[in-house]
Amino acid sequence: MENNTSLQQQLLDAGVHFGHLRKKWNPKMLPYIFAEKKGIHIIDLNKTTESLQEAAAALKQIARSGKKIMFVGTKKQAKEIVTECARKVNMPFVTERWLGGMLTNFNTVRKSVKKMQSIDKMLGDGSAESLTKKEKLTLGRDRDKMDKVLGGISQLGRVPAALFIIDIGHEHIALAEAKRLGITTFGMVDTNCDPNKVDFAIPANDDATKSIAIITQYVTAAIAEGLAERQAAKDEETEEQTDDEKEKKAQRLLAEAEAEAGRGKGGGGRGQGGGRGHGGGGGHRGGGQNRGGGNRPGGNRGPGGGRR
Repeated sequence: MENNTSLQQQLLDAGVHFGHLRKKWNPKMLPYIFAEKKGIHIIDLNKTTESLQEAAAALKQIARSGKKIMFVGTKKQAKEIVTECARKVNMPFVTERWLGGMLTNFNTVRKSVKKMQSIDKMLGDGSAESLTKKEKLTLGRDRDKMDKVLGGISQLGRVPAALFIIDIGHEHIALAEAKRLGITTFGMVDTNCDPNKVDFAIPANDDATKSIAIITQYVTAAIAEGLAERQAAKDEETEEQTDDEKEKKAQRLLAEAEAEAGRGKGGGGRGQGGGRGHGGGGGHRGGGQNRGGGNRPGGNRGPGGGRR
C-alpha cells in the first residue's frame, strides 16, 4: 500500500491530476473525474494509479514475450521524453509526424527505411565518393529528412504488438491504424478524450511535460523488467542446455570407459580360462593317452598335465 501512496504522491507532484476545462470535457471520462475546481476537471489519482499499474503489467508481459511496443508522441512536450525512454529499452518510436499508413501500409514504409539505410551505407563505405558535391549534399539532405521521420522505426522488422500513445486525441491516425490491425493500444487519456478508444486507458494530464515524463518512465521501467526477465530465462535455458550437454558427455565417457574395461576383463578371462583348460585337459586327457587316445588333442596336451 505504501508503494501506491508514494506513487500517488509522485503523480500529484507531477500535476497528473490536472484535466482540461469543463467545457472541453468528454462525458465518457466521467468515471475518472474526481471533482471540478475553478472550471477545471480534476482527475481521480486512485483511478490513474490502478490503470497505470494494470497497463504496466500488460506491457511487461508483452516485452517478456519478445514482442515490440511502439511509442508514439509527436507533441512537442512529449518528443524528448518518448525518444529517451524508447531508446532506453530499444523499442521503436515516432516523435515527428505520423506518416499515414505507417502500420497499415507497413511494407511501403519499410521500403523507405531500406532506402535510408542504403544511403547510409553509401555515405559510410565511400561508394558516394564518385558523386558530385551537389549530389552528395542532396543525398545527405534526403537522408536527414528520412531519419527525422523514420529514424525511430529503422530497426522495426514487422508491425509492433502494441502501441503506447501520449494523447490519443492528438494521435488519432495512429490509433485508427492500430485498431484496424488489431494491435493492443495503451494511451494517456485526458479529460477531453474518449477512454473507450484504447484497450488500456491511463487517465492523466497529457499536456504537461512532467506528467508525460512520470507516466512514460513508469511504463518504460515495467518494459525493462520484462526484457530483463526474458534475458534471465534465456540464460537459464542456455545453462540448463550446457548442464545437459555436460551430463550427456560424462555419461558417454563413462559408458566408453566401462566398455573398454569390459573388453579388457573379457580378454583376460578368456586367457585364464584357456590356461585352466590347458591344465585340466592335460590331467584328464593325459589319462586318455594311457587309454590309447594318442591322436586325440588331449593326448597331445598330456605334457600339460605332466607339467602340473
